[in-house]
Amino acid sequence: MVPSAVELEKCTCPFGCMVGDELVVTGFDRIHHLPGTFQIVRCKGCGLMRTNPRPTPATMGYYYPDTYGPYLSTRIKEQVAAHGWRQRLRQLFEFYTEAVPQLPPGRMLEIGCASGQFLDSMARKGWEVAGIEFSAKAAQAAQAHGYHVHVGPVETAPEPDQLYDLVVGWMVVEHLHDPLGSLQNMFRWTRPGGWIAISVPNAAAAEFRWFQNAWYALHLPAHLFHYTPTTLGRLLTAAGWQVKRTLYQRNLTNVVNSVAYKLLDRRRVGAARALLQFGQYDYSSYLLYPFAVVMSAIAQTGGMTVWAQRPLE
Repeated sequence: MVPSAVELEKCTCPFGCMVGDELVVTGFDRIHHLPGTFQIVRCKGCGLMRTNPRPTPATMGYYYPDTYGPYLSTRIKEQVAAHGWRQRLRQLFEFYTEAVPQLPPGRMLEIGCASGQFLDSMARKGWEVAGIEFSAKAAQAAQAHGYHVHVGPVETAPEPDQLYDLVVGWMVVEHLHDPLGSLQNMFRWTRPGGWIAISVPNAAAAEFRWFQNAWYALHLPAHLFHYTPTTLGRLLTAAGWQVKRTLYQRNLTNVVNSVAYKLLDRRRVGAARALLQFGQYDYSSYLLYPFAVVMSAIAQTGGMTVWAQRPLE
């Protein structure tokens, strides 16, 4: 049962498929341990997976407390000169592949910008940046550094005064109640020839098959859609975008944390906590990097980044 503060709604396939759904898995909130049990179903027509029923837009905020990880991890920090072995390691390893296409600085919009760390990094490279953020507290953290951030859901954001050269969204599109409408808005807000770069969990990865409802990237009920490369590509295409490149992230943190969830299910609390703590440190990613490179090469890591372009008119 969900708490009284949360209302649920049923949602249909955004592509309008009418052939019904099949149950994939049932899970719960493993991040904040808030109450509620949720189903993931797969459309029998197009294969897109979605959380159904789901919290309504008006009550979804219950599952996004101020302690939500991305709000805290994206706080803008003082920039200091990097040095020593840590910087040399970062130059050798590319965990998340190329985040954005190589473009000259222009106008950039970040959806789900949280507390503004990426906005700040791009502004320092010469970009004129703006953001959209659901959390008022996280948005205020970015606004305090002088960045323009619209507070509210992407679905209701206002039209921009000028078109953007680049739109980015890091692990955001899976959170949207209306992903097709939102991507159509982003298309309209981008100049002809402009780009969108988004990352989402890869539900076609072996990780999901291995761990099912204990998969770390499942993140119920905050993740409303669960994309494969095929279904995400179809969504972008339906919104008008031309998919140009799909990259698979070289990171196995999902696997580490998913094993920890399995241990928690078996009441191995001490071992689970140790593994979760291990996954928080950079060196865990370095140790697992050779395996992550192999899994990435066969499109089986749990995160993907997609570049798409608005056609020239």
